[in-house]
Amino acid sequence: MKGLKPESLWNFFYGLNQIPRESKHEKGAIEWIASVAKKLGLPYKIDKVGNIVVSKPASKGKEKATPVVLQGHVDMVCEKNAGVIHDFSKDPIELVRDGEYIRAAGTTLGADNGIGVAAALSVLADKSLIHPPLEALFTIDEETGLTGAVSLEPGFVQGKILLNCDSEEDGVLFVGCAGGKNTEVTFDIDWQKAPVGLQAVAVKITGLRGGHSGLEIHQGHANAVKELNRVIWKAAEKLKFSLFYIDGGTKHNAIPRDAEYRLLIDKKSADIFKQFVADSENILKNEFKQIEPNLKLSVEVIPNYPENVFSPEFQNRLLNFLYAIPHGVRKMSPDIPGLVETSTNAAIVHTQDNQISLLTSQRSSVASEIVEIADKVKAIGLLAGGKVKQDAGYPAWAPNMQSKILSLMKSTHKDLFGKEPDVQAIHAGLECGIIGEKCEGMDMISFGPTLKAVHSPDERAEIATVEKFWQLLLEVLKRIE
Repeated sequence: MKGLKPESLWNFFYGLNQIPRESKHEKGAIEWIASVAKKLGLPYKIDKVGNIVVSKPASKGKEKATPVVLQGHVDMVCEKNAGVIHDFSKDPIELVRDGEYIRAAGTTLGADNGIGVAAALSVLADKSLIHPPLEALFTIDEETGLTGAVSLEPGFVQGKILLNCDSEEDGVLFVGCAGGKNTEVTFDIDWQKAPVGLQAVAVKITGLRGGHSGLEIHQGHANAVKELNRVIWKAAEKLKFSLFYIDGGTKHNAIPRDAEYRLLIDKKSADIFKQFVADSENILKNEFKQIEPNLKLSVEVIPNYPENVFSPEFQNRLLNFLYAIPHGVRKMSPDIPGLVETSTNAAIVHTQDNQISLLTSQRSSVASEIVEIADKVKAIGLLAGGKVKQDAGYPAWAPNMQSKILSLMKSTHKDLFGKEPDVQAIHAGLECGIIGEKCEGMDMISFGPTLKAVHSPDERAEIATVEKFWQLLLEVLKRIE
């Protein structure tokens, strides 16, 4: 981290990345933040689910200014490239300087939202800063269910302005976000005895970009589950084979990067099948030539011969279901140019014991459209004979263009950098929507440095924008009355 500015922020980020903090496993990170607060002599409290808030008195002369909550989440999405040896339960994240960026060594970086957490800790640690009464709220499990924000008790924080530091685009202030929910469809597998004398093969799609299923859903990245199922569905029209395992995707909020189907096929048909897959790879490469340059389909013989395979009726029903499930942008916003209004992500398909499940996630800035697209997935699942489970979801954050903190942030940005920032809503779930429901009347805004390819091993933070983010944060705190 030598030579990076602000030095304190990058040092805190480095320290945070020495501690495993996968979603739902943030205890070590929370304890580390508590230890930082103790060293600084600042009071803190931890709630029943593990959220922590650290308080810092106003600087001299700012005691009567509006109290502020700095907010970020401590958990991170844990993804790694194929072949990378990394145990997210114990290994630190290795930081790599790559020109204008900081990235990790084949894993996600955790800049989402580690940079925001580090910025808040830096504010707490610096006694020279001018600021109003502060609370730094660090929440858990944002990435896999927003559990921390959902579980906040009224009164846990007292501030009237929320500065959410969990956005990923320099020069942009976010004043609204999508709501969403998850829909899971589960099937009981109808097994039959595996025929003898066939060849067991694994068909894989790898090398896809993946990415955040909200922020990058409009970029047309290939969905590994959908595209591999498309290939197998088409092959089933021409050849006879028996599936016995399918798997793809790892995170509900990431576009699947790879997938695998395993099947038994007659040895005489195996060469035809391999050629069909090779031809399919050429088709997909042509369709995604500017988007997925590393797309690869492969077929390999595997030694593990199954005792059972899917029945023909179940296999047909499953392939049709996965083909019919929608994925991608469903509607663009008629009010905000370029903003996705509604989308759905076919996120994870998994075979476990005697069941196959597909987890999907739906997002929209319009509450009724979340229900509509989630119910469409539900209806397809029910038609295919699946059991459907939907969670309660989380609310959207409606923009307030008359917000006082928005006005102050715009003018401050212009004074510092010579131009007003863009003001946008975001097609992702920020904790602001939930916190706003729990803290009535709170004035909220979200901002941050430029982060690219979050939720994927290509995640990286643009160094120069981290310093700009820090400058904006300090100047806004100084100007809040």
